[in-house]
Amino acid sequence: MTREPRRARASSPSKANKAAAKTKPVNLALQGGGAHGAFAWGVLDKLLEDGRLSIDAISATSAGAMNAVVAAYGAAVGGAEGAREKLAEFWREIARAGQLYGTLRAFPWEQWLEAGGIRSEHSPVYVFFQAMTHLFSPYQLNPLNLNPLRDVLVKVVDFDRLAKSASTMRLFLSATNVRTGKLELFENEAITAEVVLASACLPYLFQAVEIGGEHYWDGGFMGNPAIFPLIYNRGSRDVIIVHINPIERRKLPTTAAEIFDRMNEISLNSSLMREMRAVAFVTKLIDDKVLDSGKYSRMLIHSIRDDMGMAELGVATKLSLDWEFLCRLRDAGRAKAAEWLAANFDKVGRTSTVDLAQAFL
Repeated sequence: MTREPRRARASSPSKANKAAAKTKPVNLALQGGGAHGAFAWGVLDKLLEDGRLSIDAISATSAGAMNAVVAAYGAAVGGAEGAREKLAEFWREIARAGQLYGTLRAFPWEQWLEAGGIRSEHSPVYVFFQAMTHLFSPYQLNPLNLNPLRDVLVKVVDFDRLAKSASTMRLFLSATNVRTGKLELFENEAITAEVVLASACLPYLFQAVEIGGEHYWDGGFMGNPAIFPLIYNRGSRDVIIVHINPIERRKLPTTAAEIFDRMNEISLNSSLMREMRAVAFVTKLIDDKVLDSGKYSRMLIHSIRDDMGMAELGVATKLSLDWEFLCRLRDAGRAKAAEWLAANFDKVGRTSTVDLAQAFL
């Protein structure tokens, strides 16, 4: 049985105030990736437990948007520990919803196949699921537009209270306007359950989400996640990107499933790669004194990722809501966040810990 991460003991008020004075403000950029978003849950859980960083703003997409909203609401009502508790509650509810509505674990022998080394992409249930979603649209398969994610969100998050809270954590959630193909950003006051569902709307699974007369699909098409709102936020210069989709793969994909996986990863990383190239370009202009460093801000970029671990997971597992699987991803996220803190905390506020040219150019 997978254990919950150990909760840090609450400090006395004097110690808590002293610790708060020493925290370093950062921005977070959370990628989307379905159930793989549990990795980001683990990263957030560790950063909040550590307590040496304060979150100024979060830009997020899809599963990242869910993590962001739940963490922001938890922090608004109960501080860092409240955020951790809400995140754990959210992912538990996601796992319960998966037991009720999930399709990829319909038969017990699916787990035996994976234990024998057969990837989910080759399982009969997933092949059937993929065929159905390629032949029929969600308007045909789900005419009542049922979405269990909506029930989970409204159960865990009081969106009216979140909108009215005095939280200083800024949120920027991305969605893609179906009509224009442009990125739409939703900020704190405008965030509702429908906005989060729009950010996570996979077109082959759910009907487009209507907000204010416009229809939206998953924000990952245009910003996964968007970095520019964090640049314009006028807060912390430090941006920690929590990667879900591997940037690099060492093995050449040769099977149909592997090729599809890699195409999916490259497309979901494309907007982030473009923005990182722009950040690297501006940074070079500042370094070369072409741009006035007094007028143009140098962004400090950091990265928490597990390319090797995430590359082992097929795209089908992004729809796997098994609790043990989610906890394994959470634990991987906590471990990577702990490694990053140990190696890079002292550099926060002073320098980037990512070589932009090597990582993104």
